[in-house]
Amino acid sequence: MAAIDGLPPLRDVIARHGLDARKALGQNFLLDLNLTQKIARTAGPLEGVTVFEVGPGPGGLTRAILSLGAAKVIAVERDARCLPALAEIADYYPGRLEVIEGDALKTDFEAMAPEGPVKIIANLPYNVGTQLLINWLLPRKWPPFWESLTLMFQREVGLRIVADESDDHYGRLGVLCGWRTQAQMAFDVPPQAFTPPPKVTSSVVHLLPRSEPLACDVAKLERVTQAAFGQRRKMLRQSLKSLGGEALLAKAGIDPARRAETLSVEEFCRIANLL
Repeated sequence: MAAIDGLPPLRDVIARHGLDARKALGQNFLLDLNLTQKIARTAGPLEGVTVFEVGPGPGGLTRAILSLGAAKVIAVERDARCLPALAEIADYYPGRLEVIEGDALKTDFEAMAPEGPVKIIANLPYNVGTQLLINWLLPRKWPPFWESLTLMFQREVGLRIVADESDDHYGRLGVLCGWRTQAQMAFDVPPQAFTPPPKVTSSVVHLLPRSEPLACDVAKLERVTQAAFGQRRKMLRQSLKSLGGEALLAKAGIDPARRAETLSVEEFCRIANLL
């Protein structure tokens, strides 16, 4: 694949540094630089923006973000083998790429956020993607430090993120994302776009923060959704029995014969607020 900049093709970079994607790290490398540009463009204009990236690997998406004018990329990479390849990109874009070796799950992105616009763009490692998303949805204050999230997941996870009560994929993740953001599927990425090809299709999801989410305590919302979707085929009078059952639902004005997947985000928040 031809380069989008003056840097060598990614296949050459991977071969030269002896990089192989490791399953234990949830790695699948994207080699198609046109595709990485498409992901970066999904985030909207990047001029003057600081971008957080997780798991850059050999830097295909990093290069796309920088080539589209991002002021700076702060990339968190756990795999020390990838650091020399990323150092070459940093040299090519002086002062615009900062690489942090570490575990993204233990990284305080909010504390690192600079003044000015911040976006998060990442081909997330499959094994930590959902937890990272939840961490970004629950910062210390709201509106959050980020303007948007443009993230790649397994398609099954992407469907759960954007689902609402009209969708079979609706569950706890859909409630949390629907409460805090407007989420939409951008496009799918076939397995053959990766090295090595995963066994599943991937999807890029774009999330924008709601300026004023419904007032709700997240711990209570988690308790309600965990109970409701933990027994999703049962009526709410039964699945929410431990939280107050019919009495709680009566206060919320919700028919106890309904099931979890029929409740809107607003209704879940109403129940949570009555706990």
